Amino acid sequence: MSEDSVLRPVARSTTRTDLVADSIRTAILSGRIKPGETLVERRLAEQLGVSKTPVREALIGLAATGLVAISPNRGVSVRVLGAADLRKAQELRLLLEPWAVARSTRPSRPATVRDAREALEEARELLSGDDPTSLSLANRRFHRALYSGCGNELVTAQLDNLQDLTAVGTVTVLWRHWPTWREEFAEHENILAAVTSGDALLAERLTRAHIERSVAHLSRDPGERS
Repeated sequence: MSEDSVLRPVARSTTRTDLVADSIRTAILSGRIKPGETLVERRLAEQLGVSKTPVREALIGLAATGLVAISPNRGVSVRVLGAADLRKAQELRLLLEPWAVARSTRPSRPATVRDAREALEEARELLSGDDPTSLSLANRRFHRALYSGCGNELVTAQLDNLQDLTAVGTVTVLWRHWPTWREEFAEHENILAAVTSGDALLAERLTRAHIERSVAHLSRDPGERS
């Protein structure tokens, strides 16, 4: 990480560790901190305007989600994901997300459709550009809008962690080996149409097929290592 600050200082708060973790996570997902980059507690603390203690606690929490790795030799660094890592994350998504989307598909949750549509429109504008990071994050917001209303915070938290891993790995692995953003966008449109119509079974089926396609691509990826 360069000496120039890539993080915004956080305000004083009783939840300082959470705020620090959110700031670091955002910097990673936005690409300001790259995969493999070493995270130095002292430097992060200076950039964020906090002591090293909440930074250390935040990094431990991020390590638990799989977003960063702690090594006796290298210290803490942003995790580098290969195709095999992404395939495992997608396989777990396959078990959880279709169910969560179906549970979120009900007339009493208009915010689900509104938030998903906003993310989808942002993705539409990014399709013709050359900014895979922003497009990946828009897709992440789309998926979260659809599954976060499932009513099970444990499932939502697990899917959030898997989406973080996918967002990081998509730019380094999927964009290089199989750039299928337009296909994904069309599938997102169909999923949202099912959710909008209140068809939970169809939304679940389309979400499952959507993730299964990702698993199949990753299983065929020539760069995969077990």
